[in-house]
Amino acid sequence: MAARSGIVRLSREERVKRTASGVVGVNAAAVALDRVIHERTRLAIVSALAVNPSLTFNELKELVRATDGNLSVHARKLEDAGYIGCTKSFAGRVPKTQYRLLPAGRRALEKYLDHMEALIRSTREG
Repeated sequence: MAARSGIVRLSREERVKRTASGVVGVNAAAVALDRVIHERTRLAIVSALAVNPSLTFNELKELVRATDGNLSVHARKLEDAGYIGCTKSFAGRVPKTQYRLLPAGRRALEKYLDHMEALIRSTREG
């Protein structure tokens, strides 16, 4: 076990030993989180799309308070994971990008929320 700046870090062997012995802490459970959704901006995007049938780029940008570039990068990551769909069209000469949550994204969000609720319960009970 190495301590640096007051943070205790377990070696890989110590983590495996503790997990194998049946002691599974919050840190071990947190490792299993969906890293695609867990990032704040991506979680905000998926959450916003979960409660709206679809949102335009500008609506999503305003809701999650992201810059154009930031939103584009995070939306692309979610698209690549198959969690959201993107439709591009034109309204006159103005481009219009529409996003929607795909079934895989809804399942991933539900799984993520279940996992977080289990972590919260575990922490409160522990």
